[in-house]
Amino acid sequence: MLAAGELAVHVGLKTACRAFALNRAFVYRDRARRRGSRPRGAARARPRPPLALSSAEQDVLLGVLDSERFVDVAPATVFATLLDEGRYHGSIRTMYRLLAARSQGGERRNQRVHPVYAKPELLAVRPNEVWSWDISKLKGPAKWTCFHLYVILDIFSRYVVGWMVAQRESAELAEQLIADTLEKENIAPGTLTLHADRGTSMRSKPVAALLIDLQVTKTHSRPHVSDDNPYSESQFKTLKYRPDFPDRFGSIEDARAHCQHFFRWYNHEHRHGGIGLMAPAAVHDGTATAVSAQRAVTLDIAFAAHPIRFKGVAPKPPALPAAAWINPPKKEATPLSITPVCSLIS
Repeated sequence: MLAAGELAVHVGLKTACRAFALNRAFVYRDRARRRGSRPRGAARARPRPPLALSSAEQDVLLGVLDSERFVDVAPATVFATLLDEGRYHGSIRTMYRLLAARSQGGERRNQRVHPVYAKPELLAVRPNEVWSWDISKLKGPAKWTCFHLYVILDIFSRYVVGWMVAQRESAELAEQLIADTLEKENIAPGTLTLHADRGTSMRSKPVAALLIDLQVTKTHSRPHVSDDNPYSESQFKTLKYRPDFPDRFGSIEDARAHCQHFFRWYNHEHRHGGIGLMAPAAVHDGTATAVSAQRAVTLDIAFAAHPIRFKGVAPKPPALPAAAWINPPKKEATPLSITPVCSLIS
C-alpha cells in the first residue's frame, strides 16, 4: 500500500493502482482510516452558511410565525402576506427549516376534526327485528341512463319485505316505500331497527321524520365501510350475477318485470346458505322448523338403509339460524394456561 502511494506521487493514483492491481476505493478508505476521519455513515457536521440569519433575526422570524395572527397559517401564506405588506424576514425554505429545528414542522392549519363514527352492532333473533335497505342502479337502454332499485331486506330470514324500481333516487319515494312496507308487515311501534348506509336518501329528513313518527330505530354504516351493510350488498350481488341478468334494460317496465320474477324466486325458491339452505319465505313465516324436521326424517331413512355410507354417524340437516349479526362484537381472547416446565419434568 505504501509503495502504491509513493508511485502515485509520480504517475498518478489510477496508474499506480493498475500497476499493483489495487482498487482505488480501497486506497481511499485506507487513507481515511489513517487520518482518523469519521466512520462510514456518520453524519457530517454542516458548517453554518455565511448568509444564514443571525440568532436575533431567527428569533424575530420565529416570533412572527408563532404570533396569534400566523400561528395556524402555512409558511408560504405567511411569506406572501408579509411580502404584500412590504416586509421580508426570510424565505419560505428558511421558515420551514426554522420551524423544524423547533419541532414545529407539523400541520399548522386549523382544520376540522371529523367525528368518530361508532361501529354498528345489530342483532336479530327473529324476523322483523332488524331490516337492511339500500338502493342500486340498473343500467337503462342508453348510455348514462339508469333506473334505481330500492330493496328492504329482513336480515334474520333474508326475506325481501319490500322493493321498488323508480326513475330516480328520491327521499320521498324511499319514505313511501318504507311506510308501505311497515304497514304491510304490520310492524308494531318500537320493535324494529332499520339499517342503511350513508346515502343521501338514507340520511334525508323525510325518512328520518317518518321513522321517528313510527318509532323505528335507525342506524347507519360508517363512511366508506361496505361491510357495515353486508346483507343488502350480498342480495344485490345475487341479483346481478344471475345468468339471466341483462347488461341493460330496455325500459323501466322491463326492469320491473325482471325484478318481479327475481324476487319471487329469491323469496320462495332460492335455498340460502346462511339460513340452513332454506327459502327466505320459510324462515320468515316460521315454517322452516317443520321443513327441517322433514329433512331430518329423510336423512334418518337414508341412514337406516345404508349406514356404512355415512361411516356410522347419523347425518343432520343444516342448522336453522339462531341469530343474525351486523358486526358481532369481538370475543375477548382468553389467556392460555401455561404449565411450568419443572412440573412436567417432575
